[in-house]
Amino acid sequence: MIKPFSIARLPRIEFGSGVMARLPNLIATYGKRVLLVTGARSFQSSPHWEPLLAALREKGISWGTMTVTDEPSPLLVDETVQRLQGDAVDVVVGIGGGSVLDAAKAVAGLLPSGDSVMDYLEGVGAQKSYTGPAVPCIAAPTTAGTGSEATKNSVLSHRGEHGFKKSFRHERLVPEYAVVDPDLLATCPQPQIAANAMDALTQLLESYVSGNANPVTDALAEKGMEAVAKGLFAWYENGPDAAMGRACLAFAALISGICLAQAGLGSVHGLASPLGAFFPIPHGVVCGTLVAAATEVNIDALKERAPDNPSLEKYAKAGAILSAQPYSDPDKAREALVTILSDWTRRLELPPLRHYGIQASDFPHVVANCRGGSMKTNPLVLTDEEVTAILRQRL
Repeated sequence: MIKPFSIARLPRIEFGSGVMARLPNLIATYGKRVLLVTGARSFQSSPHWEPLLAALREKGISWGTMTVTDEPSPLLVDETVQRLQGDAVDVVVGIGGGSVLDAAKAVAGLLPSGDSVMDYLEGVGAQKSYTGPAVPCIAAPTTAGTGSEATKNSVLSHRGEHGFKKSFRHERLVPEYAVVDPDLLATCPQPQIAANAMDALTQLLESYVSGNANPVTDALAEKGMEAVAKGLFAWYENGPDAAMGRACLAFAALISGICLAQAGLGSVHGLASPLGAFFPIPHGVVCGTLVAAATEVNIDALKERAPDNPSLEKYAKAGAILSAQPYSDPDKAREALVTILSDWTRRLELPPLRHYGIQASDFPHVVANCRGGSMKTNPLVLTDEEVTAILRQRL
């Protein structure tokens, strides 16, 4: 029997080398005024920027710009929405990493009303129910990590001792199009490749073993993990198969976004929220540095308290997928999974938590603030001691 499941709305997807050239025509279908949301330098200094602007000029399309230099804050979103009130923006286009895409989705969602994003952030602010409307949004990722091009989430951060990292979340924020061109990844530096790829892998693995997983997300997550195993080091090491590696990781990141949007995540992302709010640690680094430890703790807890949980079998299958070899003994497959994740963390030189000023004395504050939505779809409820053990392994 296949248990009932639901699949939420997805963007229309354009995937493949060179599909960025389709972007001007897609923009033109929405009108004559576009807001281009980018990072500080990377895309605007790339060979793709001027051809895009030239194509927009040729079509009589005018544009404004928004620059995102760090993980987006509620203040940045609100200031941009207020600045653009009165402008007839027909479509918002985010071209960049996950932070850029999240900012673009939030701005698109608030431009029609002019509301503050604090009215709608989960767990903080006024807690109003968002109903739209939203300006159409197109997402073109230039990194392979968050999968934000396929989700309804806009993750915003306010850093500091009393900081937060929360989502503005609604199906109206799902981009109309995801334009996924692996060629845009060619300029990613190695540290960014490492962090983003491990973010995508973590999202695939956590959604695969999530309590809300379904047959569709299972099938997609397995293909996504296969793509990571095939392409990660080909791209990271910039060898003769680097282009193939970029395509594999662009695909894996897209799939990871689809999976997390449908199935939820787990303990790594539960911890990523307070860690990213309280400390200047990039999201992908959190994922990459914690995923092996979190996987080991989850497996041990499942074996002790929930040995019939189907996630144990899935962890074994994930070990076989990432190692590209069959295992007759599920325990050996799960051991291989933890070993592979630990080895990749080392090979990719992902720094430990202490690199960002995190100390053991900070653990209680982090653990006390990690019980958000992602923890709710972890395969089982971890104790505070088990969550602390994850952090301690990577201090």
